[in-house]
Amino acid sequence: MSKPKIVVQEKIQLPSGFRAAGEAVGLKRSGRRDMALLVSDQPAAVAGVFTTNQVQSATVKLNRTRLRGGIARAVIVNSGNANACTGPQGMTDADRMTELTGLLLEAPKSQVFVCSTGRIGIPMPMKVIEAGIAKVASELSARGGKDAATAIMTTDTTIKHATVAIKVNGKPVTLCGMAKGSGMIEPKMATMLAFLLTDAAVERKSLQAALKAAADESFNRISVDGDRSTNDTTLLLANGAAGNKPLKPGHPDWATFCAALNALTLNLAIKMARDGEGATKLVTVRVCGAKSDADADLAARAVANSLLVKTSWVGTYPNWGRIMDSIGYSRAKVVEEQVGICYNKLLAVKHGVFAGASTYEQLAKIQEQKEFTITVNLNLGRGAAVIYTCDCTEEYVQINYVE
Repeated sequence: MSKPKIVVQEKIQLPSGFRAAGEAVGLKRSGRRDMALLVSDQPAAVAGVFTTNQVQSATVKLNRTRLRGGIARAVIVNSGNANACTGPQGMTDADRMTELTGLLLEAPKSQVFVCSTGRIGIPMPMKVIEAGIAKVASELSARGGKDAATAIMTTDTTIKHATVAIKVNGKPVTLCGMAKGSGMIEPKMATMLAFLLTDAAVERKSLQAALKAAADESFNRISVDGDRSTNDTTLLLANGAAGNKPLKPGHPDWATFCAALNALTLNLAIKMARDGEGATKLVTVRVCGAKSDADADLAARAVANSLLVKTSWVGTYPNWGRIMDSIGYSRAKVVEEQVGICYNKLLAVKHGVFAGASTYEQLAKIQEQKEFTITVNLNLGRGAAVIYTCDCTEEYVQINYVE
């Protein structure tokens, strides 16, 4: 069976039955939008994936509990404060955010999810938060997606959103997503928030399985700096307003829905890698020929997270020796004399040494580009993996040196 053709649109169009808003409520000294609210006008099935860090924000802990109920009406989000490492008061504050949002929407707080992003260890300014929730709730609109996507940004330099339109049971279905993430980005979730909305009806357990599979091939395959955050959260809400027969494996349009979700999450993930703090280049690292997919994953992550490799990409000298070094310590099985490395499709290394078929000048022209691919062939098996990453410039240090 051929794969369904999916077109990702570079805009945000809220699906039927959803409203959103994003407002400046005073959490950021810059005066920029800093609180977002996403609302489904009817109860929606919800799925979620979260950080694997052992230190987790109050919002992550609360959302994990709420996810057991399987139903969501709203997500309230603030930027400018992470509500992490804030003790019992942080949990109280997170719960209060959902309670107040629920009261304003006439929805049970158990169906309200909450996310925060920003500085760790700072108590939540609840007077500002509470007034902000009332303000953002008063601005809800079917056209508020872009404002919400702007309000969740922290060090992001670009807004990250996208939309996919498909048909299910012959009915039009929309999936849209927004995300934030620029620093503290490492595979297995990152300092990222992502909110995915669809008007498709989807069976709850199938929705969770689809989200996990999509995240494993997108949000868990990006790296900016090798750091894993305390707040990482992706939520997917499906409210069924499209009126289709509930999707699940075996449904004739299940593959199309999964393909659309995968395309949407990958689009958002690559935008995060491209917008890495201080980054000037998007680099795709592919490893093939490994003894297993797990080995390929280890090698690809080692290359993507190596500061020696990432800083070499800032310049134009193709220092492939650093790539050799990183795969060598990656814990993947590597036989030096069998390694091949290509910059895009140009062979740089063969049998573990400089190939000679290309020149450093040719390789340098590739590394000058804003986007390029490094392919490492271990020539030991059929294992393969890919990671999307970026270079590391002086600006990264400057961004993270200041408050």
